[in-house]
Amino acid sequence: MKAFQLIEWQKAPKLCDVPIPEPGPGQVLIKVGGAGACHSDLHVMEWPAGSLPYCLPFTLGHENAGWIEQLGSGVQGFSIGDPVAVSGPWGCGHCYNCRLGIDIYCENGASVNGGAAGGGLGLDGGMAEYMLVPSERFLVSLSTLAPKEAAPLTDAALTPYHAIKRSLPLLSPRASAVVIGVGGLGHMAVQILRALTSVQIIAVDIAENKLRLAAEAGADATMLSNQDAPAKVAELTRGQGAAVVIDMVGSDATLAMAAKMVRKMGHLTVLGLGLGTLPFSFSTVPAECAVSFPYWGSLPELMEVIALAERGGIKSLNTYYSLDRAQDAYESMRAGTTQGRAVIVPNE
Repeated sequence: MKAFQLIEWQKAPKLCDVPIPEPGPGQVLIKVGGAGACHSDLHVMEWPAGSLPYCLPFTLGHENAGWIEQLGSGVQGFSIGDPVAVSGPWGCGHCYNCRLGIDIYCENGASVNGGAAGGGLGLDGGMAEYMLVPSERFLVSLSTLAPKEAAPLTDAALTPYHAIKRSLPLLSPRASAVVIGVGGLGHMAVQILRALTSVQIIAVDIAENKLRLAAEAGADATMLSNQDAPAKVAELTRGQGAAVVIDMVGSDATLAMAAKMVRKMGHLTVLGLGLGTLPFSFSTVPAECAVSFPYWGSLPELMEVIALAERGGIKSLNTYYSLDRAQDAYESMRAGTTQGRAVIVPNE
């Protein structure tokens, strides 16, 4: 089968011929219907050799959905042909966090899977015709969603959903929330805020087309990301600042801007991997403001995200690419021209 693999650090991935994996006991082979291309993949590609505990080569794609092709012995609760979404983080399954479904914070993460986080992040992911999943525990059944529609929800929706749920006590109808960066995650964050709360939603981005996307997704106000944005947020919030600011970029510039937008006792949540830093002092962050960097989400939350999407509460705007055009998806992402989420569709 064909697979889009990272072969060398700091080199472009390649489309390779690899064997179709055979599922062992407890494992499941998935025929891939869609694999989301995430901006974090670009960081993985560019990381210096030895910086990540991942062994090369591996197939990219950590946002995946498809149909069950083959069941290993002992697998229960699923049948051949079932459409499923795949939970991305693969933990040990035995520690306290994994038993809560929070595999991304597996207490044995350093030793499980050789330090790999999951399929597409150190282990073979979904940018291939077939994908091997180590346990049915990582599968979420789909009913009305096509796999290519569901695939990006496993990260691009799950990550902001997890972050927003943590901040729900602050998101009263009198409050405001700011989303900085309206890309694959940002346009989902706007929709999730609209579905779960009645807050005023303010979207900030450097591109006018992304701001139009934010308005279509449910933002109440939009503005360009520049030196005037904090003052505009202050005006929209009657001088109080936003209860929650979610930074989807994470650069030095956006973190500094976010700190000027958030209110006292607010939440400044960083989801972007821009590798920026935020100086912490009495003068840079409002009093009692919590700064956090939540990562991905839990398996129960993924089930909630899928249910929300299947009820029509959220919908990912996807741009689809065939497997042999996977590199084009990443080049579009580098150029900032991707609308919504890029999704690789290997079997169409």
